[in-house]
Amino acid sequence: MPSRRYVTVTLHGGRPAAVSAAAGFIAGMAQHGITSLVKGDQLQQFASSEGVEQLSPDNEKQSELAIVFGGDGSILRAAEWALPLDIPVLGVNLGHVGFLAELESHQAGSLISHVVKRNYTVEERMTIDTIVTDESGTEVWRSFAVNEVSIEKLARERMIEVLVRVDGRALSRWGTDGVLMSTPTGSTAYAFSANGPVMWPDIDALLLVPLSAHALFSRPLVIGPHSTISIEVLPSNECNAVVWCDGRRTTDIGGGMVVTAQVGTHRLKLARISERPFVDRLVRKFALPVDGWRGVAEREQQNAD
Repeated sequence: MPSRRYVTVTLHGGRPAAVSAAAGFIAGMAQHGITSLVKGDQLQQFASSEGVEQLSPDNEKQSELAIVFGGDGSILRAAEWALPLDIPVLGVNLGHVGFLAELESHQAGSLISHVVKRNYTVEERMTIDTIVTDESGTEVWRSFAVNEVSIEKLARERMIEVLVRVDGRALSRWGTDGVLMSTPTGSTAYAFSANGPVMWPDIDALLLVPLSAHALFSRPLVIGPHSTISIEVLPSNECNAVVWCDGRRTTDIGGGMVVTAQVGTHRLKLARISERPFVDRLVRKFALPVDGWRGVAEREQQNAD
């Protein structure tokens, strides 16, 4: 007798479209004898559905995939659970850009057959491990990031003073609104808005991006995967700052505290249905103009002929 199959379903609970799409997917899984695992706080929305069980520590490791109905924020929430378990995540975009998502909402109908037939590949993405230490060097907080670790000032009217080190060697001192330490995956997120470069996701590297630094040298830097970046918040008047990981996990820091970042021990697994190259995703998600005004003119001339 074949063993039971499980998938985990998570969603943006505040969007009716997400609930509807998830319900349709769960029904399709049930028709093929696949059980859908749902977190307790979302279980009530599928109380009348067949083939649903509550996600628990007893069954979570049996899940083949985590299917996410929502935007990138929903996918990042799912990654908090999936990353330490090495479970692939497949996102259906019901948000805005949805750079981490594999399918758009109108493509959700094809998802059921792909999951049933296990017709997908798994792509691995680098993550960041970060540690915060106090003035004595004692660890006070640690977390991880799929996109970025950001250090940001708390007071709107004041910059923070930071000293940046790479592998223990001083690199530069900045008066700044903040600093980003990003993965290649995060290069199309916060770092992109801060004028950082776009990095192909199969690269293993750390991206260091200052935020509005008052300095002569404040360029974004791409740093090797075996290096460690440390950001020390220098003591000054009201120099308090905040650390964010993916905009979700946070802690406050002050003068003398140090935030370090290095390539993470876990790699995020993303399930892919198509073999679409990253450049095609980049063009599609950002609606990049690949014709240009010359291309438009040439096309109009061909149509006229």
